[in-house]
Amino acid sequence: MGMMENSAIFMAPLLLRNTVTSLLVYADKSILVLAEKYKVLEIFRYLVIASFLFFLRLFPSFSQSLKADDDSTQSSGYFVGYGGVGDSGIGRALSQLLWSVNDIPVSSSKYGIVRSLAEQLIEENNKEDIEALREMNRTVLSAAFSRTLCLVEAAMLELGQGRVGHYGAGFGPVCYQLNRLLRAVGVGSGRVGVSRSGNSMEKLAAELLWLAEELAGCGFEEEAVERWASASNLAGLSLSAEPRLQGSLVKVSAFLFKQMKDMDSEATEEGSRQTKMKMLTSWLPLLCRGSNGTDMPVLSLSERAELEKILEDTIAMLQHEEQEQVLSLWLHHFTYCPSSDWPNLHASYARWCTTSRKLFLPPLKM
Repeated sequence: MGMMENSAIFMAPLLLRNTVTSLLVYADKSILVLAEKYKVLEIFRYLVIASFLFFLRLFPSFSQSLKADDDSTQSSGYFVGYGGVGDSGIGRALSQLLWSVNDIPVSSSKYGIVRSLAEQLIEENNKEDIEALREMNRTVLSAAFSRTLCLVEAAMLELGQGRVGHYGAGFGPVCYQLNRLLRAVGVGSGRVGVSRSGNSMEKLAAELLWLAEELAGCGFEEEAVERWASASNLAGLSLSAEPRLQGSLVKVSAFLFKQMKDMDSEATEEGSRQTKMKMLTSWLPLLCRGSNGTDMPVLSLSERAELEKILEDTIAMLQHEEQEQVLSLWLHHFTYCPSSDWPNLHASYARWCTTSRKLFLPPLKM
C-alpha cells in the first residue's frame, strides 16, 4: 500500500502537467484564429503561453522532491498523454515518447533510441489498420506538433528574436513585451525544451519537420498544414531569426506547401482556399528571405523549381483580390532581400496585371 500511495502522489503533478498541456494546445488553436483579428487576444495569448512556461519551470523541482519518497515510481512508465488519449496504455506510451524527443538533447545517445521507438510505435499502429489506432496516431502527433510549435515560438521570444520585425504593425511591440515577461520569470529551463542555445531552436524546428512527415505518412497531412498555416506569429518571428533557424523553418514550409498541393482534403472549397491564403501570407515572406542558407543552399535547384510551380498554382486558385494581397506581399519581401532571387513569381504577377487591366475594358455589346 505504501508504494501505491507514493506512486499516486508522484503521479499527481504528471497528471496536472499533461492536463494543462492538453488544454493549452487545443485552446491555442482557437485563440490563434481570433488573435489575427483582435490585438487584445493576441496579447492575451502571449500572456497565457508565458504563464504556462512559468508553470513548467516550477514543475521539475516539485516533482523531484516527491521522487525522493519513491524512486521506483519513475520507472513505472505511466504517462498521461495529449488530448484525451491517456485512457489507453499505447496512447500514453506514444505521448511520453514524443514528449521525451523534445526534451532530450540531440547530442545524447538516448535521443536516437527514443525517436526510433516513437517511429516504430507510430508505424505499428498504422499497420494494424484499426481506426482507433489511426485516430490515436492523429491525435497524439497533432498535439505534439502544436506543442513543438509553441516551444519554438517561446524560445525565439526568450532570445529576443523578433523584437524588431518587418511582418506587420504592432507585432514587434507585443513580442517585446512578452519577451520581457519571459525574462522576468526566468523561463529557459531545459525541461521544457527551451534553452539559451540557438541549437535548441534548430533541434525543435527539425522535429517539426519530422512530426509533419510522420503525420503525412499516416495520411493526416492536413493536420500539420492547418497548424502551420495558422502559425502567423511564428512566421513573423522567423523573419529576424538566425539564418540556420530560418533554413530549418523554410524546409518545414516547403514540405507542407507540397502536402497542401497533394492532399485530398474533405474541407469545403471555401475552407481550402482560406488555408491556402493563410499559408501564403504567413510563410511566403520567409521563403523570400531565408532560402539562401549559410553553408549550403537550404533547397536544391529542383526543389526550388518544384516549390515555385506549387506557389504559382496555389496563387492561381485564389480570388482576384486575394491574389493582389499575396503578390503585393511577395513583391515587398522579394525586393527587400537583394541577396535572394527566389521564389520568382514574376509570371504570376504578370498574369494578375493582365487580368486587372482587362477589368477596364468595356463590356461586349450583344
